This record gives sequence, structure tokens and C-alpha cells, in this order.
Amino acid sequence: MDFLREIALKTADLIKRSGKTLALTGAGISTESGIPDYRSKGTGLWEKYDPMSKASLSALISDPVEFYNFNLPRWIKYANAEPNTAHRVLAKMEEKNFIRGVITQNIDGLHIKAGSRNVWEVHGHLRTCRCMGCNNKYDFSEAVRQFEDGIVPPKCKTCGGILRPDVVLFEDPMSSDYYRALEALEGCELLIVVGSSLQVYPVADMPYLARQMVIINKEPTPFDSRAAVTAHCKAGEFFEELASILKI
Repeated sequence: MDFLREIALKTADLIKRSGKTLALTGAGISTESGIPDYRSKGTGLWEKYDPMSKASLSALISDPVEFYNFNLPRWIKYANAEPNTAHRVLAKMEEKNFIRGVITQNIDGLHIKAGSRNVWEVHGHLRTCRCMGCNNKYDFSEAVRQFEDGIVPPKCKTCGGILRPDVVLFEDPMSSDYYRALEALEGCELLIVVGSSLQVYPVADMPYLARQMVIINKEPTPFDSRAAVTAHCKAGEFFEELASILKI
């Protein structure tokens, strides 16, 4: 029996024994959709740049032009990406009641695109943006349109304030979805962690709230020794195997 099959069989058994299972996903689940992750050695975005200088509230306020020139092109790429096998299998697992839903650190919206219904986007999303002055709401496409028309940073049509996407920047308070996710984790018997380094707090504390863990990540995490099952592999390969075992 090959390694992936063995890991998937163990995971399927844990899922079938669990009274309440949730998934927790990070940037690694979306790399197979063409979105680079943040912390992989040599390739991660924050291996190359200081996140506080590029993706913090201070960076937005102090130099909104540089903030948008750095962030918006990659955010447009995220918004245009398509779900991969791992996203689709998790959506099917929810549909078939193998999991209750997905807690995600990602802002790309790919779980929702894949058909997942219970999704807690703890770091926000790229569907909307808001004015930092009057708090008026806009579709994210409005910020994109202005940026592509050379209006940098994008501005509110009502008061002229700077628009910001509804994502959680460094220095921002956590989103309301974060607190809803904590409630969802009450009584969680199994947490399937996918593509997360489990190094970004406070989300990295979430595994402590589950009785057992499965960790699927290309690189080791601080929680590997605590997990019932650990596999350092691509998420898509693992979920393709798991889907065949669960017959979904």
C-alpha cells in the first residue's frame, strides 16, 4: 500500500468515527490553483518581503499608492482563480455530511466557488471593499476598475476617502467570521488542517480546540507531533485519494 493511500484510509476512518469534523485551510491549499503561498522556504511571499511594510494597516495609511501597486495585482489574480481538487472534494464532503464546514485563512474565495456552504473566512475576502472615511460599501470590482483606470489608490464616490478591501491586514482586528469559527469549533472531535503552516496567530491556536487533528501540508508544522495523521504532500493528491475512499 502506498503512503498516500495509507494516510487517506486512516483519515477516512477518523472521519467516520468523529461526531463533528471541520476543516481548517491555509494558503497551501490554493497553490494548485496558481496562487503562491506565504511561508514556503525560498518561494513564500513573506520570505521575500516584510509583511508589515507591504500588507499592514500602517502600510496602507502611510503609502496607499505603494500598498495598492504591490497588493492589488496579486489580489486580482486571487479573485480570478478557480478551485482545485482539494477545494472541490471538501465541498463534496460537506454536502455528504463528512464535515460541518471549512474555516479558512484564505481571502481567495475558492471554497465558496467550489460549492462549500459553511465557510468561515477568518481573514476576510475579496468580494467587497469599503471606504476608510465614510464606510460606504462597494463591490471589489470597483476598486479594480479604478486601479486599472489609473486611479491609485481607489477612491470613494461619496466622500473621496480611500477604499480598502474587506480583508484582515496585519494590525487589523480579526473579522467577525473568526469569532463565528471559534463557536463552530465547540465540540469539534476532528480538525482536518490543510495547507497551513499553523504559524499565524490567533488562528494557529485553533487546533487546541479540537480533540484530534489530521495535518496535510507540504512542510512540517509546529503541531505535527500532536496530530493523529500527518502527511507532507500536495493537497490535491491527498484529497483525490480520500474522495475515492469516501466514494464521493
